[in-house]
Amino acid sequence: MNTRTWMALVFLACASVGIAGCGRTMGTRAATGGLIGAGGGAALGSVTGLGAGTGALIGGAGGAGAGALTARH
Repeated sequence: MNTRTWMALVFLACASVGIAGCGRTMGTRAATGGLIGAGGGAALGSVTGLGAGTGALIGGAGGAGAGALTARH
């Protein structure tokens, strides 16, 4: 994978954490983070050969955890 692809993935991951913190309740932040993480994980999994399904599961779990841990403000 080239440097440009890695930079795009890092940017996407950082933006996802910021967007996941926008919910009013812990549940909405976890759901938003999970959905964003699943989408990013599927994209990353398909690019790296891990598989889109496996990447979506890992990304969704990580995104939901990160979204639940973020504060409202």
